[in-house]
Amino acid sequence: MSAGCQCDSGVAAASRPRLAELSVPAGMLLDMTVRDPDSTPAIVAEGLVKRYGETTALDGVDLRVPAGTVFGLLGPNGAGKTTTVRVLATLIRPDSGTAVVGGYDVHRDAHRVRQLVGLTGQYASVDEMLTGTENLVMIGRLLGLSRPQAKARAAELLAEFRLSDAASRPAKTFSGGMRRRLDLAASLVGRPRLLFLDEPTTGLDPRSRNEMWDVVRDLVGVHGVTVLLTTQYLEEADQLADDIAVVDHGRIIAQGSPDELKKQTGAQTLAVRPVDRADTELVVTTVAEITGAAPELAGTLVSAQVTDPAVLPAIVRRLDDAGVTVGEITLRSSSLDEVFLSLTGRPAEDAASPGTDPADPADTGGAPTGRAGEPATDDPTARIPAATRS
Repeated sequence: MSAGCQCDSGVAAASRPRLAELSVPAGMLLDMTVRDPDSTPAIVAEGLVKRYGETTALDGVDLRVPAGTVFGLLGPNGAGKTTTVRVLATLIRPDSGTAVVGGYDVHRDAHRVRQLVGLTGQYASVDEMLTGTENLVMIGRLLGLSRPQAKARAAELLAEFRLSDAASRPAKTFSGGMRRRLDLAASLVGRPRLLFLDEPTTGLDPRSRNEMWDVVRDLVGVHGVTVLLTTQYLEEADQLADDIAVVDHGRIIAQGSPDELKKQTGAQTLAVRPVDRADTELVVTTVAEITGAAPELAGTLVSAQVTDPAVLPAIVRRLDDAGVTVGEITLRSSSLDEVFLSLTGRPAEDAASPGTDPADPADTGGAPTGRAGEPATDDPTARIPAATRS
C-alpha cells in the first residue's frame, strides 16, 4: 500500500466500522485481493468512451485485467492506448463508461485509486538536475515518508535497479536506459500494487530494452505487482504479456494470450531458403504450386501462408527431385506481426510509422503537448508520478 494510503488508514477504518473490527493488519485484505490471480480482477473497464471534438480517442473499450499479471495493450500510435491509461490512472475522465481499479471506481474514488497505482509515462518524469538519490527522496517526501524513510527507500530502489554507483550523479548524466530505470524506480517509491507502463522501452537500445523486460518480470514474479503495459512493439508484447488486447482506432479488436491470438489467423508460415541463390526462382515456383498461395520473397528466403502441414514434406520431395539443396526450411505458427496484419489489414511497422502526428489526442490523452508530443511544461502534474497526486 502506498505511503499516502497508509496516512489515511485511520479515516478509512472510521468509515468502515465492520472492517475495523476484523483482527487482521490494515491493508491485508487489499493485498490478498491484488496478489491472488484467482481473486477479483485488478482492473475492470466497461464501455469507455472519450472524445476530443470530432476525434474519438476511445470508442467503447472493455478490459478485464487479472491481478498479478502483465496485461499488454498493443496498437499503433494514435490507437488510444495512452488515453486508456490516463483514464485508468484518474488523469482524465471518460465521457461515458465505467472503470474500477483495485476495487475502486476511478471517478467516485479517484483518490483511493491514486494511492494504489504507479505510472511511468512515455517520457521520463525525473528531474535532470537532481541526483538519482535526490529524485527518489523527493518522491518519497511527497508521498509522506519521513526523511530517513525516504532515504532508505531510495537506497533500496537504487540497489534493486542497479543504479547505486550512479546515485550521486545528476540524472542528466545518465544513459537512456539508466534514466528509464530511474523513472520506473520513482513510480515504485510508494510500493504500488498496480503499475501502468506507457511504452516504457521507446527509444532504448536492444540491451537496455532487455534489461527493462527483466525488471518488469521481477515486478510481477517477485513483488506480485499487476502491470498494464502499452506498447507498439510486437516482440515486447509477446515476451512480457500474459494477455494482450489489440487496440485500433479506439476499439479493442482482439484479446487473448499471445498463443491464442496467433491461432486466430488459422495459418502457419512456411519458409524455404535454397543454398544456391540461382535456385530461388525454382523454389518460388514450387512453393506457389504446392501451397496455392503467392509466396513472399526476402532476399533468398521464400515464405508463404499455409493451412495444411502436409505441404512441408511435399515441398521437400519436390525440391529434392529437382536437385535443389535446401539450406533452411521451417514451418512455424503465426507471429504477432502477422496477427496484427490479419486484424487491421496493415503491417505493424506501417501502423506505427514515425510520421504519425505526435499531437494526436488519441495517443496523448488529449493533454496539451509540447515538443515531439511531450506533455506541455505548463501542466504541473504532467511530470509527477500518479501515486503522488491527491
